[in-house]
Amino acid sequence: MITASSDNPVADCIAMVVVVLIAIGTVFVFSASANISQDFDLHRFYDYPGLRQILFFPLACLIMYAVSSCNYHRLSLADGWLKSPISYLLVLSIVLLAVVLLQRFYPFLPQLIPKKNLHYRWLSIPIGSIAISFQPSELAKWVIVFFLAAVCDKFGDEIKLYWKRFIPVCLVVGLVVLLIIVEDFGTAALISLLAFLMLIIAGVRLRHILPPLPFAAVAFYIAIKQSPGRMERITGFLKPDKWVDSINYQPSQSLIALGSGGLWGKGLGRGICKYGHLPEDTTDFIFAIIGEELGFIGNAAVIGLFIVFIWLGILVVVRCRDRFGQLLAGGIVLTIAIQAALNIGVVTVVLPTKGLPLPFVSAGGTSMLLSSAAVGVLLNIAKGQKTEGGL
Repeated sequence: MITASSDNPVADCIAMVVVVLIAIGTVFVFSASANISQDFDLHRFYDYPGLRQILFFPLACLIMYAVSSCNYHRLSLADGWLKSPISYLLVLSIVLLAVVLLQRFYPFLPQLIPKKNLHYRWLSIPIGSIAISFQPSELAKWVIVFFLAAVCDKFGDEIKLYWKRFIPVCLVVGLVVLLIIVEDFGTAALISLLAFLMLIIAGVRLRHILPPLPFAAVAFYIAIKQSPGRMERITGFLKPDKWVDSINYQPSQSLIALGSGGLWGKGLGRGICKYGHLPEDTTDFIFAIIGEELGFIGNAAVIGLFIVFIWLGILVVVRCRDRFGQLLAGGIVLTIAIQAALNIGVVTVVLPTKGLPLPFVSAGGTSMLLSSAAVGVLLNIAKGQKTEGGL
């Protein structure tokens, strides 16, 4: 019998690693958002990424602690579809994604769904004098992970039934991916990869999961082909020594930031690439700013923290005796691990440029708060496990 334990060392270590990562992100987002051309106006603090991140830091910790106190079994479908919050969150995600996508073709809510960086991805919710941005695709990503864990647990071995179970689950995932892929190719690809891996972990037969892959590949190829920007990024990635002043400007500046940091870095706050040289320095390329200011040692420390997180997460999965808990913990660890690897791969120009934030570190309230909530669920799973000596 597994009894709840509030002093599980694995859970404590996971919490400490995540808090340290959020702290590092807060410090470097504040550093990267430095701007010598303007002064801070505290009356408009929410307009500054660095100040926003300082606000999100304690909020993320509070959310992680609060969620860790909630029984993760309430997220399962054991008591039926209508009694699980996952069902309602899935419907909410699909509705929000549809509304955001509709704005591209019928711009009926320009204030609520603004166009940023040539894309419609955010809901801008006005609260008094400030507007809080929310990214529905981030919610959809986590909802799909939780949904797959719940349905695979509920169906059990029936998930191997092709038409009765497997195809309906794939249709739900496919609908979410199609609603996202038009505006956010990276997140859509990430969700597809996560769904593929989670279904394999859940025991789906390979002869069922392999046939749809060519159709998925064709769909992603069409999505790339129809977007000039995506084609340019692929072309630039294949020829990194060309177009360094246009297509490859961002990857080139990222490598300059990483290379100029050397072993120990220039010192905290002393980097210069953040002064207009490296676009998206507080979000997708925050890892490059860390490399410039703390050097290889700083980058290695961040990677080391993610490796420790993954190792601890695997311990939670292995020790969990509940199938739903195993699938859920595995999905959470996979999501954070793959997203971190993809972001670091983009920053080091191992992968083509794509807008995926570094979990817990990059600026962005939606990503940080939802990831912290997911880790809270992971902590709750860990707290329900007995440990035998050490970790």
